Amino acid sequence: MARPEAAYEAAVPPRPACTYTSCYCEENVWKLCDYIRSQDRYPLEEFYAVFISNDRRMDYHVILLHVSSGEQNFIYDLDTVLPFPCPFDVYSVEAFRSDDSLRPEFHRNIRMIQADLYLKTFASDRSHMKDVNGKWQKPPPPYPCIETADSKMNLDDFISMNPEVGWGSVFSLSDFVHQFGSQTDYSYSLEGQ
Repeated sequence: MARPEAAYEAAVPPRPACTYTSCYCEENVWKLCDYIRSQDRYPLEEFYAVFISNDRRMDYHVILLHVSSGEQNFIYDLDTVLPFPCPFDVYSVEAFRSDDSLRPEFHRNIRMIQADLYLKTFASDRSHMKDVNGKWQKPPPPYPCIETADSKMNLDDFISMNPEVGWGSVFSLSDFVHQFGSQTDYSYSLEGQ
């Protein structure tokens, strides 16, 4: 018998055909949103750029969430060995796990920005990827920097988990998982890990 997610059609090309630059996850997700907008296959309103960070902002990661009209939501993460796209419940158990073993300042939060808003507001001059001498820490993408009429660099507003700053909504990791998981026993299995 086929698993329910087998019927889901990916909103973007297979992973190797996607625009990707290592260590530039925020731009990789921007490019996924741009692709989805250009295809007009799924409503862009169903997709969210998801920044994962903590109050210390020690590091961050960006993924794409599809709040699907089906029974399961899906995550697109170009930096994982998990399926692409990955059912939300599988991703939450395998990638998120639990914050229980982490010190409170390292507990992860989520900033969700609707894809159309992300495309309109995100800007990065990539300066965060240069060292003190102006040398690239990691090679930049081959395309021009993403900017808006208002900004050339606002990445910090997206990484910030302060709800008073930037765009979108901020959630604790557990609230995010409970809101977008399928609410089956499977999605709660991360509680005991």
